[in-house]
Amino acid sequence: MTTIDRTGTPATAFRTTDPRIQHDVEQFLYAEAELLDQRRFQEWNDLFTEDVHYWLPTRTTRTNRERDREIAGRDESALIDDDAFFLTGRVRRYSSGISWSEEPPSRTRRLITNIRVAPGTEPGELHVVSNFYVYRSRLERHQDWFVGERFDTLRPAAPDTGYPYRIAARKIVLEQTTLLAPSLSIFL
Repeated sequence: MTTIDRTGTPATAFRTTDPRIQHDVEQFLYAEAELLDQRRFQEWNDLFTEDVHYWLPTRTTRTNRERDREIAGRDESALIDDDAFFLTGRVRRYSSGISWSEEPPSRTRRLITNIRVAPGTEPGELHVVSNFYVYRSRLERHQDWFVGERFDTLRPAAPDTGYPYRIAARKIVLEQTTLLAPSLSIFL
């Protein structure tokens, strides 16, 4: 069994996963990206559990000796630190047409790659690490891109949802330490 370090990452780079599970996880993440790119935010929000933690900690440049402190901890600063209530509020705001930072709405395209799957700590739970590239085009000439890594905890979903999993936790780590985008009004 693969051991998981304090960040939720398997301790070894190489891991084997049942091909069916790997395929299901990949297709789930691709479907999630499609929902976001099509601005189907309410359907996307339904992919999360009631106890979700959706978190984007800040990142600072550190020396080699301090690399373990590069990404803020749970009790430190974060760009986003949402539970289900606040995540649903953001979905409502971005869907309302009255969020100035998303009116007119951004056009986005998400690429999800390097999906690595490991067994979770609870039965049926999975720890999934993936890389992402999100491109955003807004108005006539504005462009942003966000690149990073996501650490997800997936739990089995009820059969009537149409999806194999629900997202119980998501930690998003951006490669950028300084965001040059005028707003972070999209979901990563």
